[in-house]
Amino acid sequence: MTATIVHVGPELPQRLLRATGRHAGTIAFDAERATPAADRWMESKFAPWAKAILESWAHDEYGAHSHVVFSRADDSAQRLYYYICELQRRGLVGGPEPVILDIAKVPRNSSLTHTVQSLSKLAGKLEVTAETLLAAGPGAAPCPVDTTKPACLLAGTPPPDRRLHRAIETAGFAAAGATLEESWRLLDEEIDRAPGDPFETLARQVHASPHGPRAFVDSGARLLGQIEALDAAAAVLWQIEEDEAQAWHLPAQRAALEQAGIPSLVLTRRDWLARDGAADEIAAFLSEIVS
Repeated sequence: MTATIVHVGPELPQRLLRATGRHAGTIAFDAERATPAADRWMESKFAPWAKAILESWAHDEYGAHSHVVFSRADDSAQRLYYYICELQRRGLVGGPEPVILDIAKVPRNSSLTHTVQSLSKLAGKLEVTAETLLAAGPGAAPCPVDTTKPACLLAGTPPPDRRLHRAIETAGFAAAGATLEESWRLLDEEIDRAPGDPFETLARQVHASPHGPRAFVDSGARLLGQIEALDAAAAVLWQIEEDEAQAWHLPAQRAALEQAGIPSLVLTRRDWLARDGAADEIAAFLSEIVS
């Protein structure tokens, strides 16, 4: 059986990964698994999913993969990469080869040049050529939002699954907003077949992408744009305790919610698995809108 490639983190170009012919999607992990091994090595402020991945890695559960590609656009993803490299060096874990995509997001030409070089290096590592990159087809289409119901946008920290989405749907709303896995698959634009370097085209997409926590975008304006695109009737801004990057965006996002003029619920410093009653709070909030 051919060994596969999986990825960790946002702003990893899906077309390049699919062009390998061996991409199996985002890395699998159990969000609710106890992490005693990872807890020995990692600080408490790591994203919970990083500990879950390291726990699976410590138990040698990724043997079917040849490479795991990490994004440097997310702090926990890049730190997890360096931890795994060091643990492998010391012989404490085995597993596939970790690889990192070192992109630069600063809006200047030197950052774009660096990103072109990084993508070309990753392509060489994974044996992707310009021809195979251009030939890579589209991925699966995202699930459409139910337009027969009023929409509620779930923004902030991407949750581990759809448990909060289900709370929204149970309250009679259509739930919009990416889960963690979906947020790691967002950078999937078509590559221009016009003459020129397709890796430069891809680099421009990565460089301009608004999806990651290090994107040079106005987080408030982006949130407002999402609300307007959905014609949302309500919004929930949910951020977990460990998501320090999102905390920097909170003032601008609060201002955007106020500008949107729609009912909104802000939940900060929350539990990633929603064991703190977040689903009930969301349901109670939306029930007041319905009534």
